[in-house]
Amino acid sequence: MTPTKATRKPDLPERGKQLDPDRAAPKRAAKTSNRLDAVAPSDPFAGRTDEQLVAAYRAGDKMSFQELVHRHQRELFHFLVRFLGNRAAAEDAFQEAFLQVHQSADQFDVTRRFRPWLFTIAANKARDFMRIQSRRAVTPLNAPVGGDGGTTEFIDLMESAAAMPDEPMERRELQAKVHRTVMAMPEHLREILLLSYFHQFPYKQISEILEIPLGTVKSRVHAAVAHFADRWRQANQSHSLS
Repeated sequence: MTPTKATRKPDLPERGKQLDPDRAAPKRAAKTSNRLDAVAPSDPFAGRTDEQLVAAYRAGDKMSFQELVHRHQRELFHFLVRFLGNRAAAEDAFQEAFLQVHQSADQFDVTRRFRPWLFTIAANKARDFMRIQSRRAVTPLNAPVGGDGGTTEFIDLMESAAAMPDEPMERRELQAKVHRTVMAMPEHLREILLLSYFHQFPYKQISEILEIPLGTVKSRVHAAVAHFADRWRQANQSHSLS
C-alpha cells in the first residue's frame, strides 16, 4: 500500500547527531571478521539511482527514503550551514527540506534529476527561515582578489573554507576570515556562490534551483565573485591599517 505522505512523517536523522558536516556520513560497510568463510552482505541500494529510490519510496519502501537521506545529508547540511551561518537553523531547514521531499514525493518527475530538486527545496526553506528571522545574512572562479600584497585568487581563498581541526592556527584564521566575508554578502549573491563553487552545480541546474534565467545565473556568479573580491580587499586594508 502506498504510504500516506501528508500524515506519516519519515524517519530523519536526530537533530545534533548525524547532521555534523565535519563528520563523515556513517558507512554501511560490514564489520570485518577473522573467519575465512565470512561474506559481507551486499548493499541493497548499490547501482540504484536517486530517482529509482524516489519511485521505490512512492511504492511503499521506507528504506529507500532513508537511503536518500544517507546519500545527501552531508552535502546538503554543508550547504545550509554556509547559507544560514547557524547550525541550529541549518538543522531545522534540513529537517524541513526532507519533510517536504516526503510530502511531495508523488509529485516528483522521476525522469528529472533528484539532486537539483532537493537543493531547490532546501534553498527555499533557508530563505523562509531568513524571512522569518527578518535578517539578511548568503565559472571561472580564478579571479584575482588581491588585498594581501600578492595575486591571491578567489578559488584559493574559497578552498580554505573546509576547516580541519588539526590545521595550523594561521590557516584556521584565514578560514574564519573567508567565512565572515561570505556571510556578509547579500543573500542572492551568497546562495549562487555556494551552489556554483562549493557544490559545483552547472549553470543550467542552478537556473532550475533558483528559478531564474540562465543569463541571470551567469551575471550573478560574476557579480558574486566581484563582490567577494571587493569585500576581501576592504578587510585586508582595514587589517593593515590597524
